[in-house]
Amino acid sequence: MKFAAFETSTEWCSVALWLDGEVRAAEQRAEHRHGELALPMLAELLAGAGLGMAALDAVAFGAGPGAFTGLRIACGLAQGIAFARELPVCGVSSLEAMAEELGAPRVVACLDARMGEVYYAALEKAGSASWREVIAAQCVAPARAPRPPGEGWVGCGSGFAAYGDFGLAAAWPEIHPGAAAVARLAAPRLAAGQGVDAARAAPVYLRDKVALTTEERRRP
Repeated sequence: MKFAAFETSTEWCSVALWLDGEVRAAEQRAEHRHGELALPMLAELLAGAGLGMAALDAVAFGAGPGAFTGLRIACGLAQGIAFARELPVCGVSSLEAMAEELGAPRVVACLDARMGEVYYAALEKAGSASWREVIAAQCVAPARAPRPPGEGWVGCGSGFAAYGDFGLAAAWPEIHPGAAAVARLAAPRLAAGQGVDAARAAPVYLRDKVALTTEERRRP
């Protein structure tokens, strides 16, 4: 199976190509240029593999949570490519992709969601390319983030840079969701026929509000 993967839920623009078990990936800090950068990055990966877009069997994307615009870009790119050839689409949790990037058996994934909140989940390794949610993904104030049960939990993500270690023994705030991790997680799901029609692909926002009101910004 050959498929492309996009991850644009943070300031990083990340693209990967899954080639029958081999992963080729590229990423760069994009700020607000994800839509401009992603397709040329994929074209370069395909050219390096001697392939064209017609060789793809599916498309995967980081479904969120994360930056609203970034989530829509990744989903839109996946849908656009998939619609043209009626390919299956697979959305993968951005928090799960972070856990996959870190690779520890028990991971608290935490992204800074702005407005005094974080996107937060506790995940436990459940196989070679799967994770089990011990604490479901949620948008929560840092002080109210539930602590996972048991020992051996380590953290990753920008939420730790913004709000501290949440009482964990170790955290890697520089870890971010990447398309290579999305591809590794999507591969067994696509092989099992778990991809969906492009029209059914959708981001996972976790909250509807995108900005504070003027009054809220003035509060101490």
